This record gives sequence, C-alpha cells and structure tokens, in this order.
Amino acid sequence: MERDDCHSATRTHPFFHELKMSRAQRIRCIVLGSVLFPLRVTLTALIFLMMWPVARLRSAGLSAEERSRPITGWRRWLLHPIIKFLSRSAFFCLGFMWTKVKGRCADLKEAPVLVVAPHSSFLDMVVLPLTELATVVSRSENTSLPVVGALLEFNQSVIVSRTDPESRRKAVAQLTERLTSGGYWPQMLMFPEGTTTNGSSLIKFKPGAFLAGVPVQPVLLRYPNKLDSVRWTYKGTSWVETLWYTASQFYTNSTVEFMPVYTPSEEEKKDPNLYADNVQKLMAKALGVPSTDYVMEGRVPVNKVGGLSLPIDSPARDSLSLLHQSGLEAHDVEAALVRMIDRCQSGAQGSKCSAEELASILGLTDAQTAGSICSFYSKDESVDLRQIYFSVSAVSGFVSFGALLHTAFTLFDPEGSGSLSAEQLSGLMGALLGFPQHRTADLYSQASEQGQLTEENLLRVLTSHPTYQKVVKEYLQPEEEAGSQLANGKAVNNNRNTLNGQGSIQHKKSE
Repeated sequence: MERDDCHSATRTHPFFHELKMSRAQRIRCIVLGSVLFPLRVTLTALIFLMMWPVARLRSAGLSAEERSRPITGWRRWLLHPIIKFLSRSAFFCLGFMWTKVKGRCADLKEAPVLVVAPHSSFLDMVVLPLTELATVVSRSENTSLPVVGALLEFNQSVIVSRTDPESRRKAVAQLTERLTSGGYWPQMLMFPEGTTTNGSSLIKFKPGAFLAGVPVQPVLLRYPNKLDSVRWTYKGTSWVETLWYTASQFYTNSTVEFMPVYTPSEEEKKDPNLYADNVQKLMAKALGVPSTDYVMEGRVPVNKVGGLSLPIDSPARDSLSLLHQSGLEAHDVEAALVRMIDRCQSGAQGSKCSAEELASILGLTDAQTAGSICSFYSKDESVDLRQIYFSVSAVSGFVSFGALLHTAFTLFDPEGSGSLSAEQLSGLMGALLGFPQHRTADLYSQASEQGQLTEENLLRVLTSHPTYQKVVKEYLQPEEEAGSQLANGKAVNNNRNTLNGQGSIQHKKSE
C-alpha cells in the first residue's frame, strides 16, 4: 500500500503537489494534449538531438587536464551561442514562448553565483538561457542519461554523488575553488533548496552556494498560470503528468526576477548556514511565502528541530494506520509490540528482521503489509525492530513516555553504566522517532552534566525544554491527547484506550 493512503500523508507540506482541475480543464487537456503533446515532445527531442553533437564537439580532442580548466577560444565563442539558442528553442517548443524578466542578471565580478528559488521541477532549466548557460551542480546519475550527459559535460558542471561522502567532499572543494577564482571560472547557478517543492514555502537552503562566502544574486522563479502544471514533487503529480499537462497548454507563463546582489557580512562569511538562512528569509519575503526548516534528508522529507530530523510523514503513524486497516485491534498491536521488545531485549536473534519475520511478529497473514511497514523505516531488505517498537509505542499510547524512555535507555545502555554516549543517544532518539538521527549534539549538550548523560536528565530536557518538549508532544505522543499527556502521565491511543503511567491498558466503555 502506498504511503499516500496513510494518515500523515494527508497533511499539507511543501513536498506534495496534486494538480487540481475541473472537468472542463481535464477535457481541454485531453483534446489539446492529443495534438500538442506529441508535436511538442517530438520537436523538443529533435532539438536535443541537434544539441548532442555540438556539445560533444566542444570537448572533443581535449585531454583530461584541458577539460579540468575553463574552455575558451573558438570552442566557446562559436559553440556556446549555438547551445544557448537551441536551449531556448527547446523550451519554446514546450510552450514557454516568452519569459518575463525583472531586474538585471549580475555579471561574474558582481556575483560569482546565482541562487534560484523556488525549485519546482526539471522545467526550471528555463532560467539557464537567461544566465548565459551558467555552470550548474548535478547528480552523478544524470551523466549517464542520453544527451543530458553530453550537455553537462559541455556546461562543465560540478558532478556529485549523493551516496558517496568522498564525492561530496570533492564537489565542495571544486565548488569553493570555482567561486573564489576571481573570474577565472564562469558564473554558477544553484538551486539551494536541493530538491523540488510545491512553492508554498521555501525549505531550508543547503549551504553549498554560501560556503565560499562570496556575494550571491538571489533569483526568483515564478509560473503565474491558472493551471499549476509545472511542479513535480516528492509526492503527488509525476514527472510524466507534469510534462503532459504543461505541453498540453497553449502556452506556459514564466517570470524570472533578478534581485539585488547580496553581499555577506563578516559573520555570514564565517557561518555558511547563517548566510544561507538569511538569504532564504530574504527570498521568502519577496515571494510572500514562509521560510521553513523543512529539508530532504536521505530522500525523506523532514523538519529540522533542535538538530533532530523529524519525518514529515511519520513512519509510526503510517504503520499504525496500516495495522488498523489490516484488521488488527488495539490488543493485537499491543501484543505484537510486546513480542518485539522481548526479542530486542533477549539479544538472541538481534533487533534486525526481514519483512517475513516482521509479518510473523505482527501476526499478519499478508506479507505485503509487513513489507510496506519495513519500507517506512528502511530502504534495505531488513528493518530494526527497535525503531518500530519505540516509535509505534509512543504514538499508540500503550506505554507512558517516561516508561518508554526508561526501556529505551536501558536497551541502549547495555553495560548498565547509567549514562549514554553521544552515539548511543543518537541511536535512542533514532529509535523513538523512527528515523536515523545524526545531529544530536545540541540535545546531548543540554542533557549531559560533566560528560554524563543520565536517564533523569534526558527525561527532564525532553519534557521541559521548550524545543524538545514540542518534539515530544507533536511526534512522540498519541495525537488526540498530545497536549495534556506530559502533565498527567496518561496516554490515550487512537482506539480510545486509556493507559496509566505504568503502561497498563484500561479500555473505556462506550458511551
């Protein structure tokens, strides 16, 4: 079952976009699309085929050392205008017949990098011809795509693998070198959000464009159309639908606004995250949308609070919803959770299990449901039962938060020292939230005394510190009674079962 059907997926967030159309609009798209779509896609494909040999010609015969330097001479003054013209022609064929431009694109000496937001889809490349085909940063997977790989080589793009830490380090070094080259390298263009959104807010800017501490020019990209067809996000409209509905319109409006160059202060130069946050707020204000701490982490949209990564789609609530849909009652879920923690505490079989083993533990006959629950927590074939137990127990209310934290603390302190290390705290919080936590330094600093992090201090910080108290109330409590449970020590699960502070269950009678 897809996560879209789960409870938490219905919440509005910037990573979800669903194209809403009236019946008349749908009929119009079908009629126009049957003619315009194949025509436009064919013309665009032909233009891309024309671009391919020109892109290859630019680097033909050059050594690896020559390719590592900016390409100049006839390869630039002759071929660059051709690719720029063909790029604009490709977007013209797709329906972007004109782009309204506000302001002036800063030259290389004024701003070595352009930061564009919001990032809506692959169609945002419409901004490139307006910036003299500024150099971009791209995923390594794109280099293997037909024609696209050749165009990235032509562009001398900075290539980075999201799964390889060494590749990321090299990309940062390469990026810094180019931005501080004093005009030796061409201007760069970056989408600091790092992923596409629905434009309802600006998500947290990644620091890459701001690491060098050089001036940037904010660039706003808007699509003022009745039908918001351009956006392609983590959930909702697919890239095929985006292309179909956009190509099915008579034309698509786009507006590019070049804002004044932003020169960082000395404090911002020393702190790229502060620099990025301030530019984000400036651009959000100009767009009339909020600036948020949402970010895509490990291909999962999360909200950053106090250093913690909080999944927007709660894997625990989604799992609980699936279990209820599969016919499991409250006592069935509670019994399954007891089996999970017994296995984790025994240590005989370990905390990792496969989807088939999880189905047996949950008492499910449908292995597909167990597989779906596994996918909420892990992209591997196995899942950590500690994450499922603690996160689901927290939001179901079968155990009070204090009792649950005690169990977690004991499990992650196998030596019984009474204190957790920073690494053990990361594991504990990852289990409670159902998502890996790699930045718990702030929480560790708040909860530890003289290098010791005790259960008492951790509970105190999580239930009294304004930031972490909010995390507990919103992410680690049953939804219906989250506002009052910290005060009275009781929990109410989604089936209206009241639980006392010791975690025993008391069923309410129907009124």
